[in-house]
Amino acid sequence: MKGIRKPFWIASLLFLFTLACVTINIYFPAEKVETVAEDIVDDIRGRESAQEQPGQSQEKDSFLHRIRTCAAPRTAWAQDVTEVSNATIRGLKERMKARYQQMKTYYDKGLIKEGNDGYVSTGDLGGLDLRAKRDVKSLVDAENQDRKALYKEVAKALKIDPSQIDRIGGIFAKEWQK
Repeated sequence: MKGIRKPFWIASLLFLFTLACVTINIYFPAEKVETVAEDIVDDIRGRESAQEQPGQSQEKDSFLHRIRTCAAPRTAWAQDVTEVSNATIRGLKERMKARYQQMKTYYDKGLIKEGNDGYVSTGDLGGLDLRAKRDVKSLVDAENQDRKALYKEVAKALKIDPSQIDRIGGIFAKEWQK
């Protein structure tokens, strides 16, 4: 009887050791999400794109720039998907762009604040009447619903596991706060 227990325990320990060594690696394309976030936020907020700085377009039109571009060796690389768009994302962006115009005055007064999680919250609404408080809260609720839907759509488009939506929100938060 004692001889049977020893191989059983050894086999059990080897099995547990094997399970303990299994690592699940979930790929998260942070750089792609950062690029997508920058593009989407720039589009919603109407900011100038980071790629097109003032004065840069003049350089692109210059004779010297055209000569350098033509003389430089060309290499074809497969481009990663960094621009994300579908009908749902376009609709969300349009609603958020229109809502931002209403929210802008509340941002300036500190009544709406950007959180580190990618969502907005209300600041101190004590100086507002009931109607204005209701308006601010409804804007914040609508914005947060659209942002949640946007993050889900970005995850779907970039083939990111839905459990990573909070990370996407955190990356977007940096862009919203700029």
